[in-house]
Amino acid sequence: MSPEVSRFAPSTTGPAHPGTLLAALLCWLDARQLGARLRLRLEDLDPERSRPEWRDGLLRDLAWLGLDFDDSDRQSDFAADHEAALDRLEALERLYPCRCSRSELRRAADRSDGELRYPGHCRDRVLPAGGWRATHEPLRVRLPDDVAPIRDEGGALLVPEDGGAPGDPIVRRRDGSLAYQLAGVVDDGRIGVTRIVRGRDLASSTPTQVALQRLLGLPTPRYRHHLLLLEERGSKLAKLHGAVDSEQLRTRYDAASLCGLLARVAGLRDDPAPLRPAELLADFDWRRVRRRDQLMRWTGERLEWLGPAVADPSADPASAISS
Repeated sequence: MSPEVSRFAPSTTGPAHPGTLLAALLCWLDARQLGARLRLRLEDLDPERSRPEWRDGLLRDLAWLGLDFDDSDRQSDFAADHEAALDRLEALERLYPCRCSRSELRRAADRSDGELRYPGHCRDRVLPAGGWRATHEPLRVRLPDDVAPIRDEGGALLVPEDGGAPGDPIVRRRDGSLAYQLAGVVDDGRIGVTRIVRGRDLASSTPTQVALQRLLGLPTPRYRHHLLLLEERGSKLAKLHGAVDSEQLRTRYDAASLCGLLARVAGLRDDPAPLRPAELLADFDWRRVRRRDQLMRWTGERLEWLGPAVADPSADPASAISS
């Protein structure tokens, strides 16, 4: 067994959709070909949107597609580790409460890189005498003002060569729940993750996560960000946008047929003939995986592949994430 440790970490805020299943398939193929240990982490910290039925549905859908995992856990079971990380950041004098409203942030945030970047209005505030547990305001972490340049395994430049602050992220929300950025970093460190394979929509999170890893003294995994499935207008084919969900897919496809279609769209096969994930392992190669995002349409009866999105990140590896 390889010393590599990988993980697939879907949120439990909705049913699986084609993009979820493609991301799971690529992560599984990468790990199994390397002989890596593959963990499944169900990210269920959002108290308003996470539901047990969606968690159970994800487990069912991944098994139905033919994907297995060496271990699994729920993020909510590790609150003590998350709190210890907040204690560590407090000891480093990096935590501060933030009173900014969302409307204020939208008006003031820097959108130069396509992301809302916190402008630092509350950066000089300090925690109350009782520490982070004594405030009900959202908490941010004061990150270093620059981050060393980072490229993922596909060659995409995640942080410019001249560095640049990723902005101070929320690490605990107003409702008391831990935010995605910190929870994911802590959990990856706890289980010794060495590589992360995920969609390029999450690439903008990587500089923030690397900065948090360095503050907490955690190792930085290797990252690879892959293509997305987009609906025909260009938005991500995702549960947030009402994409076709796994329940609908399973009424029209058996697992082998859907796997074959996903493999064809991703570039792993020249035709969409039915197959199981294990049949893709022998000749799996990231050089065969399409770099361009792919457009798809749900007709009510089937998934229709419309071809590549307009942007072509393969023309310039450094632009692969922003394209």
